[in-house]
Amino acid sequence: MSLLVVGLSHRSAPVSVLERASLNADDRVKLLQDTVAAEPATEAAVLATCNRIELYADVDKFHAGVAELSTLLAQHSGVGLEELTPHLYVHYEDRAVHHLFSVACGLDSMVVGEGQILGQIKDSLARAQELHTAGRLLNDLFQQALRVGKRAHSETGIDRAGQSLVTFGLEQLSAGAAVTDWARGKKALVIGAGSMSSLAAATLARAGVGEIVIANRTRERAERLARILTEGDDTHAPARAVPMDAVPVELTRADIAVSCTGATGLVLTAGTIAAAIEGRTAAPVAHPAATQRRTAPAAAPDPRGTSLAPAPAGAEEGCPLDLATVEQLAGVEPGFSLLGESAVAGIDAATLEQHGAWVDGGTSLLERGRARDAQAQAGADAELITALAATAATVGRVPELRKPEPVAVLQRPEPVLFLLDLAMPRDVDAAVHRLAGARLVDIESLAEASADAPMAADVDQVRRIVSDEVAAFGAAQRAAHITPTVVALRTMAADVVTSEIARLEGRLPGLDDKHRAEITQTVRRVVDKLLHAPTVRVKQLAAEPGGAGYADALRTLFDLDPETVASVTRADEDSEKNGKNRGPA
Repeated sequence: MSLLVVGLSHRSAPVSVLERASLNADDRVKLLQDTVAAEPATEAAVLATCNRIELYADVDKFHAGVAELSTLLAQHSGVGLEELTPHLYVHYEDRAVHHLFSVACGLDSMVVGEGQILGQIKDSLARAQELHTAGRLLNDLFQQALRVGKRAHSETGIDRAGQSLVTFGLEQLSAGAAVTDWARGKKALVIGAGSMSSLAAATLARAGVGEIVIANRTRERAERLARILTEGDDTHAPARAVPMDAVPVELTRADIAVSCTGATGLVLTAGTIAAAIEGRTAAPVAHPAATQRRTAPAAAPDPRGTSLAPAPAGAEEGCPLDLATVEQLAGVEPGFSLLGESAVAGIDAATLEQHGAWVDGGTSLLERGRARDAQAQAGADAELITALAATAATVGRVPELRKPEPVAVLQRPEPVLFLLDLAMPRDVDAAVHRLAGARLVDIESLAEASADAPMAADVDQVRRIVSDEVAAFGAAQRAAHITPTVVALRTMAADVVTSEIARLEGRLPGLDDKHRAEITQTVRRVVDKLLHAPTVRVKQLAAEPGGAGYADALRTLFDLDPETVASVTRADEDSEKNGKNRGPA
């Protein structure tokens, strides 16, 4: 069996796709159940966060596993397989282990080094254990990932390379100002009482906000969070709970609003936010211009009624116009040239007359190294140039299109309401970005802001830790793979010793207990010494890459019963399930 992960994240898919593919709690349960019910998979775990959805499985066939897991993700996310497939990534065996360990260390997070992912991995493992979809492989994998993540944060400065998504979002809201200075004294509204909302509320409390209001569909959870914030040693801030229907009123009083719920639809519409801003300012909300208006003086028409585009003038083989440059500016292919108006815009009448004479001499604008009827083409160009020359004689020059004057950008008013949307799918209407008086930071804008975030030097050290841990995990798994075979070999040897001692007692019935015990012990020591070096060495060899074949060789050499090996494996798996399904480490 082999580890396979199929998923999508902020690195492979746009936020719009991630938003549509998000899974609620019921979807995750059904996905796990359907995955282990599918033929290729025997174990499954789902890691679903605000910026990733990943399905881990222990499969016996790679291609069938990829097809099945991809189909299941599409079915349960509601996004069609054809649309989802371009955004999916697949990792197999050691690469899958490396991916999860990197995720656990925060290397694959939207904000590098953030530690919230460890809690999300722990929750994913607990869910799989509760549903009995995690066996030995995924139990070992996820628990080791938690240990690797903790090691990375304790042994390196990866925490300095990034921060939590909440902190990063608040920094974006504050537009470069220190969060503690920016938030001090402000009133905050937190919508939701889950882990992310609780973290946001605690972060705001530590930053010194003057009041925190918690709104949640379950009033008891909101009240519990408010009580924790009020009574906490490091989060001492006035906090109170309100029902969800009080949110519109609370928005008119709040300076900061953070939303992270599990709702499938919008929690805050643009109309709701606009009304809240109007309630605060007592003035209609202006929408900033979505696009800048472009203005430019109108170009005078040419004799045929078309505007003339600018082009430089030069000389080529006696021609007063730089034809090669004109072609490049116009984007035409070699061997093709422009009709006269863009080639001669801005040229005076004398130059045009000179060019007309040159054309009459047998060279044409449309003749560029090709065998053409020069006389007919020259006549066509000459007529055009004559008309343009007439215009130039009247107005002095052929009109030239000027570059547009810079357009003044409308000043956007200072925001009076700051909104942080950490939900996936989003809680706040994206149209709020265009509302004057509001500043919205959501998952999409966080992804854009974090793309250029600097990486700390400690990231390289974490990557080395991940590589070492992946190698160690692979070695341990390969060694564990051969353990049932070694146990079966020793069991067979013990049975042989017991059988031979019984036969000896039948041939020597007068053997006293003392001598019988001495003989039995001697035979067992001989067998143990003979088996010690081979079994130790085979475990070492099996732990190396490509060492899986040593188990098969051992079974063949000693003619071990496959059912005996299988029974040992089943016993170990039952022991693992009883021990590890009580909860993650």
